[in-house]
Formats: sequence, C-alpha cells, structure tokens
Amino acid sequence: MTVTLEDLAPLRLAGTPRGITSVCSAHPVVLRATLRHGRETGARVLIEATCNQVNHEGGYTGMNPADFAALVTRIAAEEGCPAAQITLGGDHLGPNPWRDRPAEEAMAQAEAMVAAYVAAGFRKLHLDCSMGCAGEAEALDDETTAHRAARLAAVAEVAARKADLPAPLYIIGTEVPPPGGADHVLDTVTPTAPQAAARTLAIHRAVFAQAGLDDAFTRVIGLVVQPGVEFGNHNVIRYDRAAAQDLTRVLDEAPQFVFEAHSTDYQGVAPLTELVADGFPILKVGPELTFVLREALYALDLIASDLLPDYGNRPLMQAMESVMLAEPSNWQRHYGGDAAQARLLRHYSLSDRIRYYWPVPQAEAAVSHLLSSLHGERVPLPLLMQHLPDAEHFADTPLDPVDILIWRVIRSLEAYRIAGTCPLDTFEQDGLSSR
Repeated sequence: MTVTLEDLAPLRLAGTPRGITSVCSAHPVVLRATLRHGRETGARVLIEATCNQVNHEGGYTGMNPADFAALVTRIAAEEGCPAAQITLGGDHLGPNPWRDRPAEEAMAQAEAMVAAYVAAGFRKLHLDCSMGCAGEAEALDDETTAHRAARLAAVAEVAARKADLPAPLYIIGTEVPPPGGADHVLDTVTPTAPQAAARTLAIHRAVFAQAGLDDAFTRVIGLVVQPGVEFGNHNVIRYDRAAAQDLTRVLDEAPQFVFEAHSTDYQGVAPLTELVADGFPILKVGPELTFVLREALYALDLIASDLLPDYGNRPLMQAMESVMLAEPSNWQRHYGGDAAQARLLRHYSLSDRIRYYWPVPQAEAAVSHLLSSLHGERVPLPLLMQHLPDAEHFADTPLDPVDILIWRVIRSLEAYRIAGTCPLDTFEQDGLSSR
C-alpha cells in the first residue's frame, strides 16, 4: 500500500518508520522522472513548488499554482502515474516574495497565493512566515510567525471548503541555513535546539487555538527543523545521528508530528535511512536532481562533440556560459573567488544555480539541438564508458537521449525510495554504502 503523509507519525510510533521523498523542482524532465519512478515503484509521489518559483503572480517560472498542477497532471497522464498516488505541496508559503513591502501588503499577497495553491489542488502546505517584511527584523519571533501562519491557515481552510477539496495538511517552522544550499565551505551544521523545536510547536498550538483553528491544527503533521544536514557550493555535511539525538527526543512528547528535513540533497542512502529512522521521514530534495540532470546533459554534450563531426565543441556548455554571463543575478552574489573559480561554480556548484537558466530560450535551443543530434544515434560502448560509464546499457542501440536524462534522475530518486522503505536494522546488516 502506498504510504500517505498522514501515515508517517503513526508508522514512527509503531516502530516501523517509512519515508516520503519531497521533490522540489519545476524542471519538466525532473518531473517526468519523478512520475515515471512513482509509476514503476508504486511509491507516493510528493511534488512541491516554492513560493518564489510558483505563485499567483507567476513566480520566476512564470507559472501560477494552477499552471504547475496542470503540468504535473499532463506529465502524469503521459507516464501512466495514477492521480491518487500524487500529492502536490507548497513550500515556504508566506510573504517571502514580497518581503520588501510593508507587512500587511506582503501578507495580503501571501493570502492570495495560499488561496490559489489550495484551489489548484495543493494539499500539503508549508506555512513559513518567519521572515521580516519592510521595516521589520530579518527573522521574526515565534509569536509573530505563528500568528501569521494561522492567518494563512484560515485562508487555506476557507479555500478548501469553497472548492470542496480535502482539508489541507500543514507543515510549520523553518530551517537554518536558508533553503537552496549555503554559499561557503561548511565545516559543521548545528541541529535545531530541542527547546526551540518544542517552543515552536507549543506557540503555534496556542495561537491556532486562539484563532479558532483547533481542527486545522490537528492536521499539522510536521515541523521543519535543522537536523544538521546541509550542502554548499563545494561540500556536503552529512547527518550525524548522535548530534541530533536530543532533537529527535522532542517527538516522544509530540506524537502527532514528524520532522521535515530540508536540504537533504547529496546525503546518500545511509544518512537518508538514518534520518527516516530518527523521525525525519519527509525528505526534501531539489538541487541534487537538477545537478545530476546537468551532469547527464554535459556528458551527452561531450559524447556528441566526440561522435558527430558537425556538432561542434561542447555547444551546450558554451550556450549555458553565455546565458549565465548575460544575466548574472541568479549566481553572482553566491559564487565568490576569482574569475576561474566563479566559472567553475557556474557550471558545477552543488547549489546548482545553473538550474534557473534552463528555461532561457538560448538554453532551450541548445538542449534541443543536443537531443535531436543524438536521437537515433548508436553510441559506441567505449564512448559511453569515457563520459557516462554507468550508462553502458544504452550503448550500441538507437539512442533516445531523454531516456538517459530520466534514468540519471531516477538513480538519485531511488536512493530516497530505498531510505524510505528499508528498515535501518536491515540496512545495517546488508552493509549498504553511504552513497
């Protein structure tokens, strides 16, 4: 049976924890790989959009929530993934996209966004009002954050009833450092203090009750905390069970909840399995999936350069360099160092800020040229071994390069599926590697 979000806390209490992968990406190939993987495995497909990425004004993708839901629905139908297996979520829903405005104006926009998410069929809502607006502190206190979250929950409740949709499920809290990865080399990341996690839960419970939202609070299924995992441009901090031990005990006094772990990209099977076992069963991943997609695209770019006399010398990479230099706002303040270092990070940073540029027309044209150039070609085994060695099974047959892209993304997703379904004791006995 497919595990649902509502199953996670009871499964943890029963001593049989299971996990759900939360895919945070709007890239069509990542979405297709996610839905194909879901169809093939029967696992819950949880796909989330962020407030900056998708909102009622379009977000940086140009999509509103209904557009994003329609995109997922279309690809799911093409892939044969049952609608009942799919859950849509909204991540960091709050005033963040409008935080340069006065609080009331920003919150009015956040209310409109949440209503649009719910009306479009998004059921899992991460309410994040922790950021200050114009004239406020950068990070708000728990009371103010909770009151604003309750305000958004009230909007969501009305929107769900109006559209005759299932009542929303909520996630509260936020994580430190900010989402999307850190900009510097990391040595360690401190887990959320248990007292802070318990206080967040208590204050939200009280504020929701004051607002007449007791029923809504029974559907708060999780809390975002920092388990001590993160990735930066250069490296990954993996989960340390001992360091998070005090934090995980908070759930013993709060059986309604589980923890949601953000920035779990690049952790590998062993740390992910430990996270699920320790009460972090909602595992968010995004940049890793577009990183491995870029990895496969660049490998195919090299293969085409070596295989096809008229293709050119890595035209895809050259096109991506051109579009990133033409519009540096999405990477410039994140990638330091000299010119050579910045160039390296533009293409290979684990934070993968190149993902913002794939929808640019010049980038789309370069990808299309790559895929059409290789379509139907027979790639010799030695060439695949050189540039994409784990894809040797694609050798010497007419190639559909999109299949390689989807295969590469699914390899990462499979690590999450294994972590979410494999009991930790079995995992330890089998001696699976951390990667």
